[in-house]
Amino acid sequence: MLSIVVFLPVAVAAVLLAVPRISERVVRWTWIAASTVDLALVVVLWLGYEPGPGYAYEVNRRWIPTVSSGYHIGVDGLSLPLVALTTVLFLACAIYALRQTDRIRSFAALFLFLETVCLGVFVSLDLILFFVFFDLSIVGMYFVIAGWGHRNAAKAALQFFLYTFLGSLALLLGFIGLYLAGAPHTFDIVQLAEQNPLAGKGTLATLVLVAIVVGLAIKTPTVPFHTWLPPAHTEAPAAGSAILAGVLLKLGTYGFVRIAMPLLPSTWRDWAWVIVGVGVVSVLYGALVALAQKDFKRMIAYTSVNHMGYVILAVGAAGLLSTSDEQAHDLAVTGAVTQMVSHGLITAALFLLAGVLYERGGTYDLDAYGGLAARTPRFAGLTAVAAFASLGLPGFSGFIAEFQIFTGSLPGAPVATALAFLGILVTAALFLRAFQRLFLGPPSRTDVADLTATETLSIAPLMVLAVVVGLFPRFLLDLVEPAARVLGTLLSR
Repeated sequence: MLSIVVFLPVAVAAVLLAVPRISERVVRWTWIAASTVDLALVVVLWLGYEPGPGYAYEVNRRWIPTVSSGYHIGVDGLSLPLVALTTVLFLACAIYALRQTDRIRSFAALFLFLETVCLGVFVSLDLILFFVFFDLSIVGMYFVIAGWGHRNAAKAALQFFLYTFLGSLALLLGFIGLYLAGAPHTFDIVQLAEQNPLAGKGTLATLVLVAIVVGLAIKTPTVPFHTWLPPAHTEAPAAGSAILAGVLLKLGTYGFVRIAMPLLPSTWRDWAWVIVGVGVVSVLYGALVALAQKDFKRMIAYTSVNHMGYVILAVGAAGLLSTSDEQAHDLAVTGAVTQMVSHGLITAALFLLAGVLYERGGTYDLDAYGGLAARTPRFAGLTAVAAFASLGLPGFSGFIAEFQIFTGSLPGAPVATALAFLGILVTAALFLRAFQRLFLGPPSRTDVADLTATETLSIAPLMVLAVVVGLFPRFLLDLVEPAARVLGTLLSR
């Protein structure tokens, strides 16, 4: 059933492209139906999942036997929440794209292809399989940005592709290093975790870790590998930005908890202080640069650097704590995964709202608007909810995630965690400032209409889910915490 979840979207995409004559209406509703079915299947997987050690719904078939690489997939408490997030966000974008008129068949097919490759990354238990899906996500997003972006889309798409493809090459080098160190040689993640092949290998282990961390950090992205992100987001269509921030950035952070930490445990512990430092710099830099932006969409892009910095802080602190404070380690990892889910829901909603703003006014410039709340109450209300959720207000998923991250990280990195607290203050200032400039004060233009029913239906459920996680987090935490404990056991070796 897990294979059906992964490959159903791309199969539907192939059908859409193969049928010679098909109306735009049929394309739109086929896309929505496929995404709905995929989400329903993931709900069934979630309800049938029993938390514990090991992987559920596991499939392991021979694929490239000469290098011991197989079609090995499965889910646990670290990956299943991200699989669910992926299907939710792609369905939201399918509904949002009901208003899409430009080459809708190609647009739908690309998004369905992207859904398959993103799901493939989260379920892969083989390094080569992980890399194939990881690399294909770059190809899919390149065409989304270049084909349906704004005026400088071609340049932004090229920068995105070259930068992230360079990261993929570094990642592949790291994977080859793990393969060669294994005895017997294998690309299987489960077998490599059992072998711990680079334990005590000193410089070699450090070089492999650097290659993997750089490849994942570019995708995340962290400072100083973040420079591709703002132009890619600014030029991408709204649905593309929602998937780029909500899902594709998580491919990097997920790689830390699935590959770097369990496969290189002792080396990760040795260099965890560097990871913590990178996380704090990303938190503060992302928030401060976002505060200086006058472009609403570019501001949201920099807050992604800030929010992903919290995840990096947490996984770094987990390395410092893995052999001394098991409870704090588990809390930090659980917070990191919760933050991935929370950021995906909230930031995807913000980018879709930014798309509405551009659709109405033709610009993301904050100075071009003002007093919109009087004419667009639904737009103002949803934007306010998303802004407060993003700054970590209690009652939203962001508060649950950041509270766990700070509580878990504080014992291992007290100074770094205290500095990261300042990021919340700056984030609050930038979102309140942006909201005031867009929606409060005297109206500056009368041509901006309120959200349509379709736009509301695509965005509002994301905020409802953020509130549900914020008020009733147990259903998510009960899934993540056992897997975080297993990761702690692997990391403390």
